[in-house]
Amino acid sequence: MKISALEAGLKSRAKSAFSLDDGAVASFALAAPPPHIKADASIAWPISAAKLLKKAPLKIAEELKAAIAGAAEAEVVPPGFVNVKFPPAFLFAALKDLERPDAFHRPEFSGEKINLEFVSANPTGPMHLASGRGATLGDSLARIWKELGAEVATEFYVNNVGRQVEKLGLSLKARFEGKEPPEDGYRGDYLKELAAALPKDAAGWTDAQFSGHAVSEMLKLHKADMRAFGVNFDRWFLESELHAAGSPKAALETLKSRGMAYEKEGAVWFGAASELESDDKDRVLVKADGRNTYFLNDIAYHLNKFSRGFRRLIDILGADHHGYVPRMEAAVKALGSEKGTFKVIIHQQVSLLRGQEVVKMSKRAGDFISLKELIEDVGTDACRFFFASRGPNTHLNFDVELAKKKSNENPVYYVQYVHARIASIFDNAPAKGVDPAVSFDEARVVINPEERALMLKLLWLEKALLDCARDNSPHHLTTYLMELAALFHSFYDQHKVLDPENKEVTAYRLFLLKAVKGVIARGLGMLGVSAPERM
Repeated sequence: MKISALEAGLKSRAKSAFSLDDGAVASFALAAPPPHIKADASIAWPISAAKLLKKAPLKIAEELKAAIAGAAEAEVVPPGFVNVKFPPAFLFAALKDLERPDAFHRPEFSGEKINLEFVSANPTGPMHLASGRGATLGDSLARIWKELGAEVATEFYVNNVGRQVEKLGLSLKARFEGKEPPEDGYRGDYLKELAAALPKDAAGWTDAQFSGHAVSEMLKLHKADMRAFGVNFDRWFLESELHAAGSPKAALETLKSRGMAYEKEGAVWFGAASELESDDKDRVLVKADGRNTYFLNDIAYHLNKFSRGFRRLIDILGADHHGYVPRMEAAVKALGSEKGTFKVIIHQQVSLLRGQEVVKMSKRAGDFISLKELIEDVGTDACRFFFASRGPNTHLNFDVELAKKKSNENPVYYVQYVHARIASIFDNAPAKGVDPAVSFDEARVVINPEERALMLKLLWLEKALLDCARDNSPHHLTTYLMELAALFHSFYDQHKVLDPENKEVTAYRLFLLKAVKGVIARGLGMLGVSAPERM
């Protein structure tokens, strides 16, 4: 049994005791109490139910305590909390449950088919730090949603059509000819390297060939960067695929059929302002010269996603895309989707620090530090853990020197060390005359405060994952892992694990540490961070 199962049982008892429907007990939940409260979990529902039941919260709490008697030991605390203590049998059963591959599957995520698009950097240069933050956010959320039981397909959308791609080709052509790129072109040294590798017969290439070659080579670099970063997309979707299939035209016809597109001043417009509250003004779909706008192509892309059977579409975009959100919300609604089927997550910028000094320039990439450079400097694990440690709405200061430290000051090292330390304990067990496979009698175990704190923290991983899903951010998981690591260090500083003279206690503590090791590995895995056996 896990906490959610116990919570469901207690909720059912509350529903029956007070003759309520599901909606009335929807807010019923077990929550981890603050450290100064001597309880395993707390229920605040009596306070929120006071108005509905027309009773004082303390009275409701007393009745709830009576209703859940036998399932958990409970205590009423003013102004209306019910504090719960779990029986040892529940704790041991819950720890064993953590080993199951589907331990965190939740019914509300079953059958969810999510298309998660992230990074989608224009193929006009090396990936920068914001791409790394977006990649961490998207890949971690995909792994977390899968742990909760959802079906997730990850996607990188490649804008390989349009004016920016044309500029890239002209910039490469200029470098090949020994000239400076156009004023509005791309000037990074990466184009010099790309030009130097071109064959001699490139002198006869058309502008389109230069553009196509540049995009192809940039895409190879992007894919290599993502592999090095531990991100494997289910699909790299080329914008050119949409045009080849006539998707923009089909999307335009769909909007027209719904009365959401009209002609004015020789152009075709999306009629958001008059019909939909999401956007603040009408937007051009097709310019007067007949060219599609990026907006129409993006609408076609999202229509394509729905046509592939996805029930939820989630786009992760950088900080400069705030204006994109209301227009796409309006467009997706115009396509007939239900509320809540489309979500845009905006992540903020990253500042790179070396101690107190801000790092601004890259010799190779031009005016920004590339993701590849950061990976080579601090490693993928530190990159991903640091990027995941703040919510997407928060600006991130990335301290390079801290990320490289091999000490407990470095949060990723602090967490990984727990996994390595426990692995070392198990490796050393035979030399100490201890068989790690020996069982113990649960009924005879006396759980000390440090052990209980570890047990409870392990059980709250499920809630941490639900917090990540609710807030569309893995930062709850990094916080959880650091708190779990702190509890392990507190336990390990005070208690001996391998004691051949006390086999029962040794077996019990190895069981507990095996669970800690498993949760650390699983949690790090959801962040795309390794769990080393030795450090």
